[in-house]
Amino acid sequence: MIGSPGLSPHAGTGEWSPRDDFDRVFDAHFAEIHRYIARRLDTHAADDLAAETFLMAFRDRHRFDAARGAVRPWLYGIATNLLARHRREEVRRWKALSRTGTRDEESHEDAVAARVTAGRVTGRLAGALAGLAKRDRDVVLLLALGGLAHAEVAEALGIPYGTVASRLNRARKQLRKALGDVNPLEEAHDG
Repeated sequence: MIGSPGLSPHAGTGEWSPRDDFDRVFDAHFAEIHRYIARRLDTHAADDLAAETFLMAFRDRHRFDAARGAVRPWLYGIATNLLARHRREEVRRWKALSRTGTRDEESHEDAVAARVTAGRVTGRLAGALAGLAKRDRDVVLLLALGGLAHAEVAEALGIPYGTVASRLNRARKQLRKALGDVNPLEEAHDG
């Protein structure tokens, strides 16, 4: 991807292809994908699912088409699809967080990231997230925890850009209602 450290553009397309050197994709994106999964489940599950994400990406690298999008949303899409298998565990985690009002911090890096990003989820917000439909929760968490832009969420989930906006709007309304008219999601601009 243009602007990604250590990744050179594919000749003529301006986009890097994972067929060129998969080690670079892994080095550039593994920690980010792992953090995203760990915030949705836990660090132990993230170890396995992040590895599986990159195994699937490597196995299916011939299917990646730089003309359709960038590597980063493609990887988030794979990770989100793998998370679907663990949906019950994720909902149990959000519900447990809603009861305890605290978040497990497994490392200093996670603790710092939780304080600095929208990834710090506690109490009522966790319960409200657990109450969202899977498709709406995926959009919210890709934006809030993954830091993806609306267009990247659309690529990751294989849905139209407008669908991202409508799912986010629906989720915002539901979260506001669950939290007593407090908007937990800043009216994010697509960046």
